[in-house]
Amino acid sequence: MARFSRSDFTLESFRRQLANVDALPQLCVLGLVSGVITGAVMVAFRLLLEGGAALYMPDGNPEAFEGLAPWLRALLPMIAVTLIGTLLYRQKATARRLGVGHVIERLTYHQGRFPMRNWLNQWWVGVVSVLGGLSAGREGPAIHLGAAASSGLGLQLRLPNNSLRVLVACGTAAGISASFNTPIAGVIFAMEVVMMEYTLMSFMPVILASTMGALVAQLVYGNEPAFRIPEVALGSLMNVPWVVIIGLVIGLLAGLFIHISRSQYLQQWPLWLRLGVVGVATGTVAWWFPDVQGIGYDSVAAILNNQLAITVLLALMIAKLLITAITVAGGVPIGIVGPVLVVGAATGALGGILGGWVWPDKAADPGIYAMLGMAAMMGAVLQAPLAALMALLELTHSPHIMLPGMLVVVVACLTSRQLTGCEGFFISSVRYGLHPLQQPLMQALSRVSVPAVMERNLVRTDRMIAPDHARRLLETNPVWLVIERSSAEKPVLALKAAELARWLLEHDEALQGEAPPEDELIDLFEIPGQRLEMAPIGLQATLSEAFLKLQDNALGALYVVHGYRPKQQRISGIITRGAIERYYHYSDPREADAKQ
Repeated sequence: MARFSRSDFTLESFRRQLANVDALPQLCVLGLVSGVITGAVMVAFRLLLEGGAALYMPDGNPEAFEGLAPWLRALLPMIAVTLIGTLLYRQKATARRLGVGHVIERLTYHQGRFPMRNWLNQWWVGVVSVLGGLSAGREGPAIHLGAAASSGLGLQLRLPNNSLRVLVACGTAAGISASFNTPIAGVIFAMEVVMMEYTLMSFMPVILASTMGALVAQLVYGNEPAFRIPEVALGSLMNVPWVVIIGLVIGLLAGLFIHISRSQYLQQWPLWLRLGVVGVATGTVAWWFPDVQGIGYDSVAAILNNQLAITVLLALMIAKLLITAITVAGGVPIGIVGPVLVVGAATGALGGILGGWVWPDKAADPGIYAMLGMAAMMGAVLQAPLAALMALLELTHSPHIMLPGMLVVVVACLTSRQLTGCEGFFISSVRYGLHPLQQPLMQALSRVSVPAVMERNLVRTDRMIAPDHARRLLETNPVWLVIERSSAEKPVLALKAAELARWLLEHDEALQGEAPPEDELIDLFEIPGQRLEMAPIGLQATLSEAFLKLQDNALGALYVVHGYRPKQQRISGIITRGAIERYYHYSDPREADAKQ
């Protein structure tokens, strides 16, 4: 029976265990805590939306723009862009980055560390964009707030950076799960769109986080599905070709959406003009079609139950797509998944109505095509087919829709990628060259922190030492000697302890039993051996950070610094290129035996 000591349950021990690639139990604990924290944050955000809506929206409903006077709903977008332009754009450019794109950027280039100012900005910008009548979703704020809150937990506990990556995925999944009551879609979205990998070490903590996030939200809002729809089925297989055609149309619309939202021409306009166009365009359309405002989930529910006129469906398909894309291009940080689902549902419903005119006896109910359109549009815009299918299943609670859903999602994704040349919306927003999250080597190295592979057996010494002192240094059988310099500007060097031991043996043999001079000193720069120039790296860093730092040809190794105050820092270990290579170069023991 295994015996545990009190030291096995300390925070320092927890950090050391998290540094390894097989820290599954520890990551699962973090997933549980992350899910609870993110669920609480999402409940607070939804309550904030409801509290703001209670001031002027009918029945305190954040989406009841149809109940407002035309002049008021047309004025709200102009007020919203004025607030965002005045309060957000007076800040530094780095503080204006919000939403899912910001989460992917921080995960990719900053090891999952989030600035506090951006997180605080996301609260009020998310509320203003939704309640201000812009075509905006709440999933962007949900993901940013959840991921940053979870990452903040890791930063407060000073956990290694490889665990911060998992915490970001946990916060992302829990944010979606708590916001939309879609725990499976939250997991798939986090892995497919944000992490861009599927590994057991990430999946299990993310599943736990998504589960806890949903449970926290259900304690407050109950376990009701997002939409209530009648029981309908695809029916005749004659509908399959029509499903393919709708997938092609939605793929083209997704490509149009991405091209407009990433338009360099629009982004070069002056800020006041961009924000003005967003406010005026949204307000003008909202005067006649208030359905284009806000997230639009009330419109989706009406579409699925065939309760909207064709003119409104056309407005949602064309106007909402264009307004959402222009809002993104104009520099307003909004969530796009909610509006994308609305556009897809409207497009699918129109396709279903047209199919009913062409094949009145065989065509399926337009509500079926609306469901398929939601999944197709989300999958094509994000290039995330699994996340789209899981969202379709959980939002509609209709498992029989999955077979045609798989077909339409694949067709739409292929059309968007191949015919319009668009990658996923969030990848295109942060990609410069090859995206680091898509490189298998960098993914593997990001899962482990340097303590897992660093050489801890070392001693620190001055450059000039006496022979007796040198022998005392070697008594602990160190692997490395860390040679400290006379000034901080000079690089720290490392020497293999075996080189000093060899020199001492040769030196003693050369003396032939005679006593050495009393003032004899050994210059560790002069004895034969290779000395490695080193640079510092933090104990929390991942192997990917160490790998990138060692690309500097002048560096032979890195020394791992432990401690959070400059005067209290100490060297905990050394990591070399060879140590990193041994980690990711796997050799089958059976092949080694066969060679012998």
